[in-house]
Amino acid sequence: MSDYSSKSALSSQTAHQSKVPSKPFKDERHVNPSPRTIGRPSMGGLGESAVLAPRKSGPPSPRQKKTKASQYDRFIPNRTAMDMASSQFNIARSDAPQPLDGSTIAYQETVANACGVSMNKRILTFKEEAPTSEKDDLRQVYSRPALKATASTSTKRRILNTPERVLDAPGLVDDYYLNLLDWSQGNMLAIGLDQSVYLWDATSGDVNSLCQLEGDAYISSVKWTADGTYLAIGTSEGDVQIWDAETQSKIRTMSGHQARVGVMSWETHTLSSGCRDGSIWNHDVRVANHKTAELVAHGGEVCGLTWRSDGALLASGGNDNLVNIWDARTTVPKFSKTQHTAAVKALAWSPWQLNLLASGGGSYDRHVHFWNTTTTARLNSIDTGSQVTAIQWSNEYRELVTSHGFPYNHLALWSYPSLTKIVDIPAHDTRVLHMAMSPDGQSVATAASDESLKFWRIFETRGKSARSGKGDVAGIMSTSTATSAGASGLGGPAAASALDISRPSYIR
Repeated sequence: MSDYSSKSALSSQTAHQSKVPSKPFKDERHVNPSPRTIGRPSMGGLGESAVLAPRKSGPPSPRQKKTKASQYDRFIPNRTAMDMASSQFNIARSDAPQPLDGSTIAYQETVANACGVSMNKRILTFKEEAPTSEKDDLRQVYSRPALKATASTSTKRRILNTPERVLDAPGLVDDYYLNLLDWSQGNMLAIGLDQSVYLWDATSGDVNSLCQLEGDAYISSVKWTADGTYLAIGTSEGDVQIWDAETQSKIRTMSGHQARVGVMSWETHTLSSGCRDGSIWNHDVRVANHKTAELVAHGGEVCGLTWRSDGALLASGGNDNLVNIWDARTTVPKFSKTQHTAAVKALAWSPWQLNLLASGGGSYDRHVHFWNTTTTARLNSIDTGSQVTAIQWSNEYRELVTSHGFPYNHLALWSYPSLTKIVDIPAHDTRVLHMAMSPDGQSVATAASDESLKFWRIFETRGKSARSGKGDVAGIMSTSTATSAGASGLGGPAAASALDISRPSYIR
């Protein structure tokens, strides 16, 4: 009974609806339904067929393209944005006890960074990370000056560990306290070999014998004037001789020292000489009574002596392990330093910082100390590990080169003020006794007790591939670079063409 009544009611309702007249209705949603209406209940008397009608085919609009971008659920990790190695590492260390001391934490962070693992990275990642701010600031990038077309992007210079040239130096006295090598501004190298002094012209390659001592006397020191015109020669008899290099004639002899003169230094017309008895004499070479002052403060042989470039201060080092700084106006040391524990032979003033002095100690010290001569403070120190025999500053770079004796017999290049070692150069078979710098400031010459004289290109000038001029030593050295590296002397064909072998020469 109930079923029949429900069917009759339904049929009457359907008949009533069919009698309602249909009104004309135009809705754009019939043709192009909005995505928002898809799947929703029909509104406004629209049927499902009208609402779910397919769209017309055609190229998607830019707005539609944006809506097709991949969207990830915020509760489902995005594996493409995850660092699996860091995630696995953080999961493994989550159960381990966390250290509290700073040193352990710093060590763990260092190891993690070295392995490319991030300790603070999230295990699950749900979206791509935002870009970091570590990128270059475009305003700074585009405001930089443009590089020249000919400029090279690499400014690193190459330092060879083989010499450019090797000369024999027979008869070189093996004595740490002597100073037997010097290089003039006229590109002339002077070296004392036993009783003789020889001059090697780095421009032409000619070798000349300047003088020969008689008896038992031997050469103990040589020193050029600032312009390279005159050469001072100290002897084991205590005499100081002045020679004209151009005419190869002796100008005068200044006597008075009671022992050998092991070191000398020029300041215009004043020549300072250091003696084995610990005294330092100042000579005025223009007058007959040459001795103008005597400086006495060392208890041992004076083996290091150098004037500052402005002539205001004189630095001296001795076998008593002292470094004395003298004012040119007095005969009393301005101050003395006792930090060295061995003889101080290596002394060098900085060419680009007037009050900076470097001093190097002998076998039982092996340190290079840096002094501020204005405040008398020690600025820093280097433990070189070897006997320090000479120091040379670079004129162009903030660097210095040191020559060493026992035990390594090498050259060491240091940066300043960081004092980091740039390179070690194995120089000689025995200890390096002397070192001198070329007038152009690019090369150094070293003489050792193995009776060899070697030339090294260390401070090559930036951006200059071809050089010429009075102070250029590259031209004469480059002719024998290939043969000299592996030779103990100049006995090959290249040597015969470089030196005039028709002259009596002891540097072959």
